[in-house]
Amino acid sequence: MKISEFSPSHLSEDDIFKLLYNGIEDNLQKGDLIFVPGSSKAAEYRLPEAIRLYQKGRANKLLFSGGVKWPGHELAEAEMLMKKAIGYGIPPKDLFLENISLHTKENVLASMLVMDRMCGLENISNIIIVTAPFHMRRLHMTLLTYMPKWIHYSLVCSDDGATGKEQWMQNHYGRKRAFDEAVKIIDYVKKGILIDLEI
Repeated sequence: MKISEFSPSHLSEDDIFKLLYNGIEDNLQKGDLIFVPGSSKAAEYRLPEAIRLYQKGRANKLLFSGGVKWPGHELAEAEMLMKKAIGYGIPPKDLFLENISLHTKENVLASMLVMDRMCGLENISNIIIVTAPFHMRRLHMTLLTYMPKWIHYSLVCSDDGATGKEQWMQNHYGRKRAFDEAVKIIDYVKKGILIDLEI
């Protein structure tokens, strides 16, 4: 079934699972870089997972993306992630920054130039993505829609404590986040913002 065939007003739990979680797994491949989009809690949930992958040798570069400045923060999302990564002992030479994007599509579009300047898009064959479980499908689809077609992706979900594929049905916040995300993906596909996939 294609994503465009789902009806946002008639989504079952099984539909939401298929839309957000089915087939989302880490293929354990090495990457040319680890890509981390920002969020209000990215430093808390996404950054530790990205640093773990870096320290394991899965990739030797980290790219942080996000230009939103959340209330109470002087730095944009990506700047905050970079500052904390340096605090974890990651060498600055291995850290790259995109700090103008305001949402997922812009994360990808604005990061393409940074990636090209890092090492040339033509030299990238696999990107390790680190984001929250509920967000992974949309981020992956955005990359598939806008990035060069030869690039592959390793999908690594960080544990946000609420939206994992075994967790999202167990609490009100997780269910609402998953439902809203599923509706958003269907809407973006129908508008042509994202490619239509067989799920």
